[in-house]
Amino acid sequence: DIVRPTASGMVAEGCPFRGVLFAGLMIENGKAKLLEHNVRFGDPECQSIMVRLKSDLLETLQGALRGEAAGPLEWDPSPSLTVVVAANGYPGAYAKGTVINGLDTVPANLAKVFHAGTDLDDSGRVVSTGGRVLGITATGTTVADAQR
Repeated sequence: DIVRPTASGMVAEGCPFRGVLFAGLMIENGKAKLLEHNVRFGDPECQSIMVRLKSDLLETLQGALRGEAAGPLEWDPSPSLTVVVAANGYPGAYAKGTVINGLDTVPANLAKVFHAGTDLDDSGRVVSTGGRVLGITATGTTVADAQR
């Protein structure tokens, strides 16, 4: 009800879209409301989705560049979620340079840590440099399992 009319409208206006079109939706009482369209990777929503993709992303994107329709993509059916770690004060004025400890304790087989607003200080420690600092993404057999 949302993506197909958007894509059809772009074709009708002479601007067919090739690539990945992300639709940020709010679903309430079974009715979807479009919050935004996004065409780039990196957002926390995308991180939650991409960890479930089993198909070859590069092959799919190269096909899109050639104007070929993507075949069916294979997805892991497990639920996933991303928790955003934000700097103190975000979205307003936020702290920078806060040392981030414990990243080495995140089990790689259970979660992925995406760096967004981080850097290494002169001592080699990971520090915050932006408002959205980290995205920690996990999958599980249930949403509650992924939250753990």
